[in-house]
Amino acid sequence: MSVWDTCSEMKQNKLISILVLFIIITLTAGEIKDNEEKKLASEFPGARLEFSDFIIPSEIRNKIELSVKQRFFMKSVYVWKIYQGEELKAISIIDNVLGKTLPITFRVTFDKTGEIINSKIVKYRETIGGGVGNDSWNNQFVGKNSKSSYKVGEDIDGISGATISVNSVTKGIQKLSMLAEYLLYEENN
Repeated sequence: MSVWDTCSEMKQNKLISILVLFIIITLTAGEIKDNEEKKLASEFPGARLEFSDFIIPSEIRNKIELSVKQRFFMKSVYVWKIYQGEELKAISIIDNVLGKTLPITFRVTFDKTGEIINSKIVKYRETIGGGVGNDSWNNQFVGKNSKSSYKVGEDIDGISGATISVNSVTKGIQKLSMLAEYLLYEENN
């Protein structure tokens, strides 16, 4: 087997992996959306939830990706705007990041000023590193916003055995905080 055959095989394996990831996300997306919408309704009783599969404008997406040094998993994210009467109270966003080999689906909810109210792991698919799903780990993001520092080991606690997940989810939350700032700006202008 030549080097070129090995490279071709590696490219083919990578394409198959990407296709499998896309299928996993597509098949579970509807169930995840419905479950998270029910949870948001219980977190914000009496609120009106406006859902959108928000396509991130390429200029905004590129700016955020360059700043955080992590790409968005897809070109769109699930966004709920949460209203009490006519007043926007919060925005909640679901996205995915890549763990060691599989996507990690997470949700971050922001108040109307862009501060994180909570973050949650919605679906963890890896066999190890699931500590990022613990409430105690996620609670360290509460109060952070797009201007906050998200440096693992300084501002964010690491988890032994979950280095990749910690770094991926932390960058993902930072990306969503920047996206929330954009969404809130658009809502108010």
